[in-house]
Amino acid sequence: MLRQVAEGVLVHESDFMRSNAVIVHGEAGVLVVDAGIRGDELAGIANDLRASGHAVAAGFSTHPHWDHLLWHAGLGAAPRYGTARCAAAIEARLSDENWNAMVGGMLPPEIADEVPLDDLFGRITGLPAQAARIPWSGPEIRIIEHQAHAPGHAALLIEDRGALVAGDMLSDVLIPMLDLNGAADPIGDYLTALRLLEGVAGGVDVVIPATDPSAAPTSCTHASTGIGRTCTPCATAGSRATRGWVRRPSPAGNGWPTCTPGRCDASRSDEHARLRFPTRVDGCRRAPPQRQNPVSCSARALPCS
Repeated sequence: MLRQVAEGVLVHESDFMRSNAVIVHGEAGVLVVDAGIRGDELAGIANDLRASGHAVAAGFSTHPHWDHLLWHAGLGAAPRYGTARCAAAIEARLSDENWNAMVGGMLPPEIADEVPLDDLFGRITGLPAQAARIPWSGPEIRIIEHQAHAPGHAALLIEDRGALVAGDMLSDVLIPMLDLNGAADPIGDYLTALRLLEGVAGGVDVVIPATDPSAAPTSCTHASTGIGRTCTPCATAGSRATRGWVRRPSPAGNGWPTCTPGRCDASRSDEHARLRFPTRVDGCRRAPPQRQNPVSCSARALPCS
C-alpha cells in the first residue's frame, strides 16, 4: 500500500526490514526510488500505480546494493538512473557470468525465493559524474552524492515537496553500515555524509530513511474496550509519531529530535533491550517484534484523540 508522506511523495514499506520504496509524482508520470524487494510487493506497487492512472517516468537507485536494484516488468521500461559510481559498481558485478549466484548468496534465506533476480536486476544508467539533478519531467530533485555506506550513494532532496530521501544512511531500525570493502576511511566518509544531510535537513518537513518511515502511524488499544485503532499519539505541535515512538524537538535546540515511546518516558537507549525482552514500561504493553520489526507501543491510557 502506498502512503503519502508529503505532497506528491508516497512511500511503500516492505515487510522485509521495513524497507522503503519512494514514489514522487511528476508532470508526465512518477519517479520510483529503490523500487522494492519482494516480487509480490513490486507487482503490487506497479498495480497501484496503474490503477491510479500513473505511468512510471523514471527510476532511481540510491546505491548499488542488491535490495535497491530490483525492478518489475509492470513498472515499464522507463530509464533507471544512479550516480556514475553506483552504475559502475553494479555494471562490474553484472559483467561476471556468475552474478546471479553471487547475488543470490547474499539474500536472506527466508526471502531468497521471493526476490526476482532476473534480467531487470541492476539495469541502471549512470548519470554524468557530479550530476546535480535527476533528468525527468517532475519537481527538481537534487542529488546529494557521497561515499558512505556504498560507492556512489546518493540522497535525494525534493525541495518543492519539503522531503529528503536519505537512502541507507539513516534508519530507525538498523545500526549505521559502513563501507568496509575498500574504503580508505569508512568512518570519516560516514561522518562527512551525515554533515551533508544535516546541511539540508533543516529545510525539509519529512526525512525518509531506508527503513521505518518517520510519519508512520502507531497502533493503540483502548484500555476499556481493547479495540485497536490506528492513530498518532501525542500529536501536539512539533511532534511526529512513528510506530510507537514519539519524535519531539530536541531539548538541546540542535534541530535533531529525540525519541521516546508514546506516553512512556523510558530512554531510547534501551530500545534493543526491549526488542529482545518485551516488558511493561510506564503503562505501555510491549508486543514482541514480528519478522524483525521493532516492538510496538500499545498504550493502556489511550493517548489517542
